[in-house]
Amino acid sequence: MTNNKKLPFAKAICYSGYRDGQSPETDELPTYDQVKQDLLILKDEWQSLRLYASDEHSKTVLDVISKEKMSFDVMLGAYIIAEMSNPECPWGADYSEEQLQENRQHNQQEITKLIALANTYKDIVSSVSIGNEASVSWTDHLVPTESLVDYAKQIKSSVSQPVTFCENYVPWLDKLKPLVDEIDFISIHTYPVWEYKSIQEGLAYTIENYNAVAQAYPDVQIVITEAGWATNSNGLGIDTDKVNEVYQKQYYQQLMDWAEQEQVLVYFFEAFDESWKGSCDPLEPEKHWGLYRTDRSPKLVMNQNAQR
Repeated sequence: MTNNKKLPFAKAICYSGYRDGQSPETDELPTYDQVKQDLLILKDEWQSLRLYASDEHSKTVLDVISKEKMSFDVMLGAYIIAEMSNPECPWGADYSEEQLQENRQHNQQEITKLIALANTYKDIVSSVSIGNEASVSWTDHLVPTESLVDYAKQIKSSVSQPVTFCENYVPWLDKLKPLVDEIDFISIHTYPVWEYKSIQEGLAYTIENYNAVAQAYPDVQIVITEAGWATNSNGLGIDTDKVNEVYQKQYYQQLMDWAEQEQVLVYFFEAFDESWKGSCDPLEPEKHWGLYRTDRSPKLVMNQNAQR
């Protein structure tokens, strides 16, 4: 474990700029001007952005920050996909060996692109992540820990920025122990409302998740790279009475106050609603985590902050 690459505290948020009709799975991507509009909305409230992939969208974001001389720094991710089937995934993750081999080639290409972008935008990219939720029990893009270790070693030998892996808090407690020695800091995700907690239990549960990992690795920096509260649900996975804009505002303010007090870097999930996610049901909870709606209008929490 390398401890000389600690990330400083900052106001931080997860950013993905896909608007209605756009998706990372199609050729419809956010334009330079759309990304610029988004970052102008975000620039006064946040200093650090988390990006999920090393793709054309992320390149556009980095390009906008560079050319418009914005003061954001970026945690840049590689979006790696399944290298093994996962019978525990509720929505199915059974792949042929041929598909898995193609996926491994894709992942290597993604790692190569991550390294290239991190080096090209060295003054903007403040840290890099080798993947996102690729080891938790329910994932549809399961990657074995030994592959994550290999990717971490490859990236660390090729970039100057600190290296991490973004994952639900649970795998860090056992499965990912071999990875900890190869990265610079641990990045955890904590979602109380996905685990049937009420808003009254929300912050305490997040702190409990954080402390569990922090106590397991007392000498390692722990960053929260996802924590948020949905504003809508169809009742599948999240009870409808547990989510609304009032609760999102409450959780956001409580979490940000705790983060500042404890000087814990937290990337709030997320900046804007993303209508491409999840099922086609408009009340699908995956679509409703943004502090802003897809039309870029602010939800209650950001209306209130603007009035402070």
